[in-house]
Amino acid sequence: MNPVTSAGCTSVNANLELVDKFCYLGDMLSVDGDCDAAVENRIQIGWNKFRQLVPLLTNKDISLKVRGRLYSSCVLSSMLHGSETWPLRKENEVALQRAEMRMVR
Repeated sequence: MNPVTSAGCTSVNANLELVDKFCYLGDMLSVDGDCDAAVENRIQIGWNKFRQLVPLLTNKDISLKVRGRLYSSCVLSSMLHGSETWPLRKENEVALQRAEMRMVR
């Protein structure tokens, strides 16, 4: 048996916790390989970013074009980060579209 070495500590009998899902590099990974947890997490991140930017997104002194670019570059990009690797199902796509439409209104 090879010992596990980490930062100068050696452990032969490492006890690892078995979990159903975990966050790795900002993306939620689950045991069954679906992307439901990742989509829910990213929608929540998008809402948090949207709430941070509400004063700018609702400011009538800023042009609609600039507000649209701000929304696209900050909110949408944070919500869709890593989505290229998700095995999307129709209900995941609908959830993302629903969240986007609620934000745009």
